[in-house]
Amino acid sequence: MVKTPSAFFLPPDFSSSTTSTNAAAGAASRTGSANKEKIRRAHYDSRGSEKLEHCIKFKPLSSTRTTATEEINLDLEWKGTANKKEETVKNDDRPAVILFDYIHTPSIHASLSFLDPLREKYAHQPTFLQAVEEMAESLAPIFANKEKGEFYKRAFLVMTEPERSISFRVNWTDDQGRLQTNRGWRVEFSSVLGPYKGGLRFHPTVDEGVLKFLGFEQIFKNALTGLQMGGGKGGSDFDPKGKSDGEVRRFCEAYMTELSRYIHPQTDVPAGDIGVGGRELGFLYGQYKRLTKRSDGVLTGKPIILGGSECRIEATGYGVVYIAQLAVEKNGGTLQGARCAVSGSGNVAQYTAEKLIDIGAKVVSMSDSDGTLVFQNGMTMEDWNVIIDAKQVKRTRLSNVAADGLVNGVYHPKHSPWTIDDLKVEYAFPCATQNEIDGQSAELLIRNGVKGIIEGANLPTKIDAQRRIRESKILYIPGKAANAGGVATSGFEMAQNAQRLNWESDEVNAKLKATMKSIYNQIDSVTEGGECTLEQGANRAGFLIVAEAMKTLGWVW
Repeated sequence: MVKTPSAFFLPPDFSSSTTSTNAAAGAASRTGSANKEKIRRAHYDSRGSEKLEHCIKFKPLSSTRTTATEEINLDLEWKGTANKKEETVKNDDRPAVILFDYIHTPSIHASLSFLDPLREKYAHQPTFLQAVEEMAESLAPIFANKEKGEFYKRAFLVMTEPERSISFRVNWTDDQGRLQTNRGWRVEFSSVLGPYKGGLRFHPTVDEGVLKFLGFEQIFKNALTGLQMGGGKGGSDFDPKGKSDGEVRRFCEAYMTELSRYIHPQTDVPAGDIGVGGRELGFLYGQYKRLTKRSDGVLTGKPIILGGSECRIEATGYGVVYIAQLAVEKNGGTLQGARCAVSGSGNVAQYTAEKLIDIGAKVVSMSDSDGTLVFQNGMTMEDWNVIIDAKQVKRTRLSNVAADGLVNGVYHPKHSPWTIDDLKVEYAFPCATQNEIDGQSAELLIRNGVKGIIEGANLPTKIDAQRRIRESKILYIPGKAANAGGVATSGFEMAQNAQRLNWESDEVNAKLKATMKSIYNQIDSVTEGGECTLEQGANRAGFLIVAEAMKTLGWVW
């Protein structure tokens, strides 16, 4: 076992093989509960008068993080009941559903009135506010605690403000010699647990509000991994699509010329995201080396020849499948032979699909922004290889792949997998982008027999869809837990770079599996008895880790 510097903490269950005992011990030593909760009720409805009485008992907090389970775990004892109101689902002949989820009521909204100044200040950043409000509503019982509620409110408000937000212009030259200008950002959200850690996104929809949403989510996701990483996010409104390699290179060099002033292996370590893959990371790292004359782990997700980690490219997608396997099997099912729909065709979607095929699942879809390829009998590895070549090498659209007759799938233009009426799906893996599944799509999935939704993307499910998913009681693993394998493996890459070593692929994959098993064990331990959803536990666990660390540092009082 390679000795890891103390600056890069690895969970205890990495020290040996991933037995169930070690995984459980690792889960216990990390945080107690680890689930994600995105329960934001944007509008009140007829359930508004229902009440969920709850009693919260807090265990004493100490100053050490190593015994986080005993110190910051909440024993949430749901003493009351949620007036279990039966509602018949419209347009569905299934039996009435009994709702006993955490209900967004006027009284709960009133308890979150301390967010009103934030809502007013950032009304122009709706995606960021969506993430904040979802988190806050899941923490409402914590905020209501008589002893420590006010402290947790103060801590939460501090967490919602980035430590710093850097914006800059990026001037670059296109192939015609014309000057082009884009905006660039790096939102350094929280360094409480370690260096700012989060990817760079190049996409025309990027703005500061989107990056704040992503950075805010990253804080708690990184906390759940047990690694010493803070949260951040960056990127630009530059669109790599349709650009030549030369144009992408010149843009990346210009972007890094500005960004290099603010990053360092011990303070801020970016990675890739949408629009930033191996090609872009190589160009970015090349300019960083040119400017600083240093070769260090300032970027993760790098090509292996430049110090990247084995399994990093695959890690997010593989991790999504690993945690899905655990959850499905715990519920008495199996992914083998199951019809699994994947949205997107970027990095996360590609390797989610590959691992699903590898374990014997039937992958029935992949998509891009123009449409969806449907494989009614399941993708083959030959189909997968064609798509990988199209996306990673030729950088072309799935419509072109279908038109050339290179795969067995049928192309549906202007559709996502969630809008195709006759696509029967057992497990949905949204891996494209935020807010891709709305209420109508969720209803269609449920009508077509979906048993579970496992999020590969960040916040791919809209509020109305989340509500419908909860009512249906299907398996739902949020992205904060499900896609944490990518950033965890970035942490492994940081450790390898610090040691000037490279771990073998099997070792990295074993650590990835251990991480996802540990996260799932944390989630599962919180949901025993049906008192808490997977979402709720993850948000609460992540928040409490960060809040306790802030208190220990003297950053909140």
